[in-house]
Amino acid sequence: MNDTAVKVEPQDPAEGTQQFRSQVGHISRQSGVFFAGTVFTAAFGYLFKIYLARVLGPEDLGLYALGGTLIGFLGIFNALGLPQSAVRFVAEYQAAGRFRELHALLWRGAAVLVAANVVLAAVLLAFGRWAATHFYHAPQLVKYLPFFAAIMLTGVVSGFYGKVLAGYRDLKLRTLIVNFVSTPLTMAAAVLLISAGMGLRGYLLAQILSTTVACVLLVAAVRRMTPPEARFSAKIGSFPERKIWSFSAAVLGVGFMEFAMTQVDKIALGYFRGARDVGIYSIAAAVVVYVPLALSSVNQIFAPTIANLLTRGERDLLARLFQSLTKWIVGLTIPLAVVIIVLARPVMRMCGPAFESAWPILVIGTLGQLVNCGVGSVGYLLLMSGNEKRLLKVQISMAAVMVGLSALLVPVWGLVGAALAAAITNVGVNAWNLLEVRKVLHFSPYNRGYLRLFLPTLAVVCLSVVVSRYLSVFRHDWLALVVALGLSYGVFSVIVLMNGLDADDRLIAKAIWSRISVPFSRLGAERI
Repeated sequence: MNDTAVKVEPQDPAEGTQQFRSQVGHISRQSGVFFAGTVFTAAFGYLFKIYLARVLGPEDLGLYALGGTLIGFLGIFNALGLPQSAVRFVAEYQAAGRFRELHALLWRGAAVLVAANVVLAAVLLAFGRWAATHFYHAPQLVKYLPFFAAIMLTGVVSGFYGKVLAGYRDLKLRTLIVNFVSTPLTMAAAVLLISAGMGLRGYLLAQILSTTVACVLLVAAVRRMTPPEARFSAKIGSFPERKIWSFSAAVLGVGFMEFAMTQVDKIALGYFRGARDVGIYSIAAAVVVYVPLALSSVNQIFAPTIANLLTRGERDLLARLFQSLTKWIVGLTIPLAVVIIVLARPVMRMCGPAFESAWPILVIGTLGQLVNCGVGSVGYLLLMSGNEKRLLKVQISMAAVMVGLSALLVPVWGLVGAALAAAITNVGVNAWNLLEVRKVLHFSPYNRGYLRLFLPTLAVVCLSVVVSRYLSVFRHDWLALVVALGLSYGVFSVIVLMNGLDADDRLIAKAIWSRISVPFSRLGAERI
């Protein structure tokens, strides 16, 4: 660990602590709701992935993943960088009271998105046939292209307005719509349609239905939260500012590089190994996505907070939040990551015999995500502070590394080679972003408080190993996983509390506890 942390004490300690408490309270409220929704989605989503793996099989899942790479590639361009611009500029315009510019971004920007995606949907239908037949050697993918085009159209609008809600620093409605309405609707509709014999087509139709519903609900939520002066009207408004398009262009470049870093492994597998290997790999990769739940939850509200605080010139408060939040992200991630690494084989075995051999992919991917969580929100710090060109430089360099590693490793080691390429790239991106943040913002997430995580981490490792040695006692892999997670988080929390918390940690713990305890206290009052 690096102990050269930036000095973040404000000139007035009492005022600084009050501001810190206020920001932590807001972040815990919003990210707490998002985290609850993400955990809900992760829990049921994992069961749903097991269902899909067993019902559709590796071949159909591989076709779905390959179709996802096609719309993922077009998705670089179809969003035009506007969703991330919404996160930054909605927060900025609202703080500055610039409602005319806000109106232009929310409505004229969305109109541009819709027009661009109609064109790109036609491109997908025209050229996707060639990619499916000649590049992936999977002609059976062609019949599903219209479904992927519809998913792309509805998804870009719902994604844009979801980011607008993040820009308003209110994730409750977004979480309710996306996690508690859209996701369960996808699962329920998919089960019904697949059970009716529609197979992969049924799963795709379920996604189209749920994203359409989410789109309508998100647009209504944004309109309600938008100040009257900036709401949609029949009057012709102004066009989004030039700086939005400049920022969006940089984000577009970042998105292209992110596509290379997140999809090239699947593309290489599809080209060199075929749809079956892509299907197996995609299930392991989907589990790895659950590892940075805490980081994802914090990022959703911390990103607009960064823009808001920098606009108001409160750099010290931002540095203090970055340091404390990163330590909590690491602490909340370690038990989950350790359990997934130690119990990787039974985790994959639950998806079916064909998937058990992919357990090394789970281990490699989780290690890469630990580094991702260990540096905190460094990418968003660069993006939201106007240093998007530095972020783009990192992304371009590491995207080239990803392409080179995939071309080198996948033909030789297959699934493991793809996982190694992705993990090495992930580590490189995050380490470099951290160096850039220290160089331009002079922020560091590390202090001596991280040493207090060593003993609880060691205890969790030992506990998980014991559970893995006595798997037969549990009879069911899912039961062993649930027990290991419950005990790991319980033991980790107890040891951390015994080691003591610093003043900022106590404020965060109190804010989190208030979010947890209020529903139970209300329930107790109702019973009385």
